[in-house]
Amino acid sequence: MAIRAKKVQPAKTEAIAAAKETLSGFSDFIFAEYRGLSVEQITKLRDKLREKNAEIHVFKNNFAKIAFDELKVENVADYLSGPTVITMAKEDSNEVAKVLFDFAKDNPALVVKGGSIANENYDLPKITAYSQVPGKKQLYAMLMSAMNGPVQKLAATLQAYADKLAENN
Repeated sequence: MAIRAKKVQPAKTEAIAAAKETLSGFSDFIFAEYRGLSVEQITKLRDKLREKNAEIHVFKNNFAKIAFDELKVENVADYLSGPTVITMAKEDSNEVAKVLFDFAKDNPALVVKGGSIANENYDLPKITAYSQVPGKKQLYAMLMSAMNGPVQKLAATLQAYADKLAENN
């Protein structure tokens, strides 16, 4: 639960509203500690995430807790301690998680803590497994490939039969 002051300064109210507005545009959130990353490294990570239509932001933890409470995203307060970066995705969040884990291999200062995917809490083992699942586009390609094989065989068989009939006439 976020700590709320009795008298809230207007600047803090605006910061919380801005955080809430940014977070409300997304359904999936992945939390990571970024202590020790340089600006250049964070910029590289941002660029990689943009390719996946994801964003990465740093909010004051207390402001983020209040914004998540107001957005009814539960069980994320545990991830909001220390220097935390929030990665936000609208779709293909497993691909976004994969980008984060791949980046963390080369940059051990980035430590993925967990996430909230479709309002379900994902601890570290679960988000790690989730990052290894093929993305939606990959699954479609696999499905189409599986469906295409038998159709190609049928077409080849029918063509061979038609060629044989043409030879005999």
